Amino acid sequence: MNGLLKLDRLDIAILSHLQKDGRISNVNLADAVGLSPSPCLQRVKRLEASGLISGYQAHINLPKITQFINVFTEVTLKGHRREDFQCFEQGLSQVDELMECHLITGGYDYLLRFVTRTIEHYQEVIENLLDAGLGIEKYFSYIVIKSPIIKNSVPLESLLNNALRGRDIILTD
Repeated sequence: MNGLLKLDRLDIAILSHLQKDGRISNVNLADAVGLSPSPCLQRVKRLEASGLISGYQAHINLPKITQFINVFTEVTLKGHRREDFQCFEQGLSQVDELMECHLITGGYDYLLRFVTRTIEHYQEVIENLLDAGLGIEKYFSYIVIKSPIIKNSVPLESLLNNALRGRDIILTD
């Protein structure tokens, strides 16, 4: 983004609708947010050009395709220098089965989420990470039994509610 970008309640509504349905037609999107199609399309293009919309993707219903497991893994590193974190994160970036990586506060350093075919496949992934010399001191694994709630969109209106009260949001680079 270059400079300032002002977002108003219509921009937030557009973002909210697009994250829930990236294939919505411009006519339907315009109707949903209370705009005519041409100004709606202009706003979408501006949001895309600014980088606030970073892409569109399909959500795959994986259980209809194959069996798999989700595993959350707590990782503690041996060292806690900047280089230790960078080495670990760089090594993880090469792991296809890694879906999420969060540097967190608390009793361990990272919370990871893997998707693998089986427990044995997960163990192979972890052993490869240990063999790669990424500085892992210890790890704990939690196999997901059931995921009754998974959301793919964030509650933009709720998160930005106070910021939107009667004014625009101004974002900078």
